[in-house]
Amino acid sequence: MTEIENMSFEDAMKELEATVGRLEHGEATLEESIKLYERGALLRAHCDQRLREAEERVERITLAANGQPQGTAPAEGL
Repeated sequence: MTEIENMSFEDAMKELEATVGRLEHGEATLEESIKLYERGALLRAHCDQRLREAEERVERITLAANGQPQGTAPAEGL
């Protein structure tokens, strides 16, 4: 596994935001900007994957006929 694959969603987002900030300020050299962009693309893909995984685990509460919670079921349409 790569370093990015081991990152939590939150850590990857923080680094992605910092990377975007550095690119927006335009203070990096061309070569540094290319490396930042490449890492940012990897971080973005990682965050997208983590979100998809979370969406697949989302469950909705099922209700009994009397309206009381009875359990959970996988969310539909994800």
